[in-house]
Amino acid sequence: MSKEILGQVFVESASVGSVNIINNATQVATVSDENGKFSMRVRVGDVLVFSAVNLNPIKYRITNEDFDSEKISIGMTIKEVGLDEVIVNSAITAENLGIIPKGQKKYSPAERKLATAGDFKAISLLGLLGGSMDIDPIINKINGRTKKLKEYVEVEKREGYIEQLGYLFEDSYYVNYLKIPFEYVNGFKVYIVENEYARTLLEKKDKTKLAVHMSELALKYNDIISSENK
Repeated sequence: MSKEILGQVFVESASVGSVNIINNATQVATVSDENGKFSMRVRVGDVLVFSAVNLNPIKYRITNEDFDSEKISIGMTIKEVGLDEVIVNSAITAENLGIIPKGQKKYSPAERKLATAGDFKAISLLGLLGGSMDIDPIINKINGRTKKLKEYVEVEKREGYIEQLGYLFEDSYYVNYLKIPFEYVNGFKVYIVENEYARTLLEKKDKTKLAVHMSELALKYNDIISSENK
């Protein structure tokens, strides 16, 4: 016999959200909300696996007491970072070395190329006529280089989003919870990234809302797969 139980995840007495929870027996998965709360259907003896990027994973076996009370509390711990790693990372930071001001925008390789090429604006024409600006931005605009570089920036951003999805959700989550066929998982990640609202949630790192939205996108994506395979 199985029943729905409620749970809450804590780290040092503080509730924590965006924790992945998978029932090893049924392979059903869910994510804790911003208050650390979740619900899941279980049987006595089922093992729940709790994991998050910055926390040490744990396994918890459902007991008769848990089953009767219909409520569990899970304590997790933060992953420790070695002292050597902290020293090395801080030592090579350009801000800590005083090379650039703190808080200054950091550019990706594609963004740096775009900034170097120079973006064309209407005011640039006035500068050109007055002899006060370089002609390179105009030439770049004419030959399409700036446009190409902007496209590279967008591709780079999308690749970053796809990589972020891999960190937030393991492939088993897509297959077992969202019911995406394994061979279509990578394609589904691209489908997610093409969704404007999903990109916004990725930028905000709102895993809870993203998981809900991904469930809606998974239904549409599976419909697409089904229609293509007919």
